[in-house]
Amino acid sequence: MTVTETRVRTATRRDLHEGWTVTADGGPVPAGTDLTRVPASVPGCVHTDLLAAGLIVDPYLDDHERVLAWIGRTNWTYTTHFAWADDGHERHDLVFDGLDTVAEIRLNGALVGATANMHRCYRFDVSALLVDGDNELTVRFAAPVPYADRQSLVLGYRPQVNQHPFNAMRKMACSFGWDWGPDLATSGIWRPVRLESWSVARLAQVRVHASVAGSAPGASAGRVDVVAEIEHAGVAGATPKQAGLELSVRIAGTEVQIPVDADTVSARVDVPGVELWWPRSHGAQPLYDVDVELRRAGDALATAERRVGFRTATLEMEPDEDGTSFTFVVNGQPVWVRGANWIPDDAFPHRVTRERYAERIGQAISANINLLRVWGGGIYEADDFYDLCDELGLLTWQDFLFACAAYAEEEPLRSEVEAEVRDNVTRLGHHASLVLWNGSNENIWGYHDWNWESRLEGRTWGLGYYTGLLPRMVADLDPDCAYTPSSPWSGSLEVHPNDPRHGSVHEWEMWNRRDWPHYRDAVPRFMAEFGWQGPPTWSTLTRAISDDPLTPESPGMLVHQKAAQGNDKLIDGLVAHLRLPDAMEDWHWAMSWNQATAVSTALEHYRSWSPRCMGAVVWQLNDCWPVTSWAAIDGDGRAKPLLFALRHAYADRLITVQPRGVDGQLVVALVNDSSEDWNGDLEIRRAAYEGIDLASTAISVEVRSRSTALIPVPGPLAKPDDPAREVLAASLGHQRATWFYAQPRDSALREPALRVDVTPVEDGALVRVITDTLVRGLTLLADKLHPEAVVDDALIDLLAGECHTFRVSAPGLTDIAALADPTVLRSVNQLVVAAATDVAAG
Repeated sequence: MTVTETRVRTATRRDLHEGWTVTADGGPVPAGTDLTRVPASVPGCVHTDLLAAGLIVDPYLDDHERVLAWIGRTNWTYTTHFAWADDGHERHDLVFDGLDTVAEIRLNGALVGATANMHRCYRFDVSALLVDGDNELTVRFAAPVPYADRQSLVLGYRPQVNQHPFNAMRKMACSFGWDWGPDLATSGIWRPVRLESWSVARLAQVRVHASVAGSAPGASAGRVDVVAEIEHAGVAGATPKQAGLELSVRIAGTEVQIPVDADTVSARVDVPGVELWWPRSHGAQPLYDVDVELRRAGDALATAERRVGFRTATLEMEPDEDGTSFTFVVNGQPVWVRGANWIPDDAFPHRVTRERYAERIGQAISANINLLRVWGGGIYEADDFYDLCDELGLLTWQDFLFACAAYAEEEPLRSEVEAEVRDNVTRLGHHASLVLWNGSNENIWGYHDWNWESRLEGRTWGLGYYTGLLPRMVADLDPDCAYTPSSPWSGSLEVHPNDPRHGSVHEWEMWNRRDWPHYRDAVPRFMAEFGWQGPPTWSTLTRAISDDPLTPESPGMLVHQKAAQGNDKLIDGLVAHLRLPDAMEDWHWAMSWNQATAVSTALEHYRSWSPRCMGAVVWQLNDCWPVTSWAAIDGDGRAKPLLFALRHAYADRLITVQPRGVDGQLVVALVNDSSEDWNGDLEIRRAAYEGIDLASTAISVEVRSRSTALIPVPGPLAKPDDPAREVLAASLGHQRATWFYAQPRDSALREPALRVDVTPVEDGALVRVITDTLVRGLTLLADKLHPEAVVDDALIDLLAGECHTFRVSAPGLTDIAALADPTVLRSVNQLVVAAATDVAAG
């Protein structure tokens, strides 16, 4: 008998994002509040649904975070209806890309499944539950705060750094608050949900790996390896070979077809003449589309697309005379990492769109950043984040989601961890930008130094994940990507995890206990985390906090300061450099300048020690709400002065004056992290604040590409006659560094007679400033005049007689003359003069 097979249609996808409502389903709901069938957005969460319906105040403003704490202690049920008719497919799967977090799913009243992990996706066969016509889908979420409390008892106590046991469940750790984030534990369908209908077979998982045979500057031989896992919908016992399936892989005009004779099938495509992918400032970022198709008899059953770049990437941790290196090498070339730590850009991460990722990553690039570390207390970001990093040449370092806590290694947590790791390494492993999987944030350090061992009394704490499960899974799923068990990491459990001579370190003695000049006391091999706090921009601060009067310690300000003794540390870190201002606007400017100066001091020190030190990753790039924090970009997306300090300190070519040795001998460090040699006359001058040259010299220098040169400052220039009134300046071409012999509070900085010319241009203004005396840290706080005003630079040191022109983009700004106002055009001079006036008046 001859059997004629009918043509099989490609799988179909139907988003289920419409018609949702959410209802409070048990918990401390405020009396008199009707929370029944509130319109809901999917993807979304409870907080944003209630906010959109006008049922709660904005949780980011004033003390509303505390007022809304009941939401995280309440159960919530999401409900929608959708019409369905049998389309002839064999299987119908309900797919959730993200549920936050502990959920029970029902379709037409029947239990579909239960979930307990925000960081993985879920698929349920609902073929037997669908009905022709109307179908009701419900997702009931258990309140996360009491759930975490209960699980901490079930699993047993384990140390953590929060007021809630975030480590007892697989939910975004900073949902429960952090030392920069709000306690807004929410619930919701936070990533897309859909109905997938398919027949015969589908691509259950597809892993794509691109590699190269060499690392020549030009074209290289490329190779793409694809591993596809196949799920079958047919009769039990049928084999893939009997189904007549084949796998097709296409890239760059080349296609291979592989017969499918097992549930896992591998294909390899050789791609001659590919262009290499490079991190930004090292080369271009060519990307190639990979199309994977599962077929039967020529008909497409399922497809998957990936985009890859061809490069080699390794992490070298090798013993040497200085300890143990920590160097990223791409295409055979060591890369000095100019990095920043990334946290979720919103406490409600579903609100972060591709456009918002693009804006934030664009700001990182404007600051000359070449690596973002996705921190382990947040999430595995959306595909758009990594796609943009691929396109723009930003390396990515991805933490697994274990942060500042001990974690149980037993069930049910272990299976959840394994499932989430498999989901996310499979999803992200093909990205050219991804150069490191990191097991945890500070957890091995915490066990070593934070008294965990005695508190744990023999309980598991996560080491089996970091040194066993995770590296095994990375080796299987993304075999060419580097892996470290934690950050910081010395390279061995036998060496202190935060030893600056070995591997990566975190530096929090500065900020917590010591002043920022002490960054120069140690030379790390790689600085993976450090930072200094500062307030958000003025317009963000005054939008979020309505205190009257607004002071550094008014109620709203303290709510928006999450660090332990944060304001005390701000003061302690300032008063050695500037007297503490009384006026709020002066306090805001002083703390902003101090944050930027502290971080740039550290970065210039680290860069001057290249190649012994091979990178720094500042804490942190961004914020998730309006707050005083370590971020360079505040919670409203505005650049703080720190972002401009990063731009200067991370420039391809940097000049910095540094003290060396026990006697503090000054040297000029010329850091050339560009692709071209840097030659010319280095001009060094010692000058009075009022503009008189006291000593000068010119030294011919040649600085090779990707190298650093140290030039000792001659004695007559290194030692001032009057430290309070003199400055050292070193310049090569358009680059310049300044060195001040005295801290601002001990200096003779005076109020300059500035000439300020403001000229209107399309969509903004040019602000040209000429000074008659030294001006430190000249900065235009344009957002004080209009919240959308953006300036192109900040923190400019001008010598007497010099000028600088700021460009301000501000389409809505009508009074451009106000850009010259001294409350907007700020300098350190103003703070010194104001303090001196206050002392005299006192």
